[in-house]
This record gives sequence, structure tokens and C-alpha cells, in this order.
Amino acid sequence: MYAVVRAGGKQYRVTEGETISVPGLAATEKGSALELEVIGFADDQGVRIGTPRLAGVSVTAEVTGSRKGEKIDILRYKSKVRHRKRRGHRQLLTNIRVTKIDVTKES
Repeated sequence: MYAVVRAGGKQYRVTEGETISVPGLAATEKGSALELEVIGFADDQGVRIGTPRLAGVSVTAEVTGSRKGEKIDILRYKSKVRHRKRRGHRQLLTNIRVTKIDVTKES
């Protein structure tokens, strides 16, 4: 059983107990609970896709910490004029652990 969730502007395929790094959730504290937006779900009965969200399925996660991602080097260069500019960027990431995938019975 797995779910496809949307978090931090990206989509992730998650199972219970899995830990993922999500960008854009730096405002949350360690140990706080999150409710993630479910857009797809699969189990023994088949695959269900939401339009845009899937009703009847909820995914809860817990924030386990935050960190910075790998450094990305940005280099601008113009030939023949001796212009070089170098910058870097490190994305702030939030580590979350999926604690529960809950499915309610549909009528």
C-alpha cells in the first residue's frame, strides 16, 4: 500500500514509516504533525487517482528535523570581457516521516 502526496511543490510516492526530505517546509518545528495532500493511492484493490485531490484517504507525517541540501554552483561567464560571477545556493529541506496512511470506507 502506498500513496502519492504533494508537499513542497513536488510529488512523492510514500509508504508508512518512510522518511523523505521536502523543500519549502522550513517554518515547522521538530516533532509537529502534518497532514499531506493525497493525489493518488494504491492497495490490493487497485489504484485510485484524485482530480486534483483524493477524498477518503489521508496521510499524516511527523517533522523529524531540518537541514540544508547540497550546494549548487551558479557561474556566469562572458567571454572576451573578463566578466565572471560565481554564486551558490543551498536549499532548506525539512525531513518528515510518514506515520500513518488512513483509508476511510466509501459508500
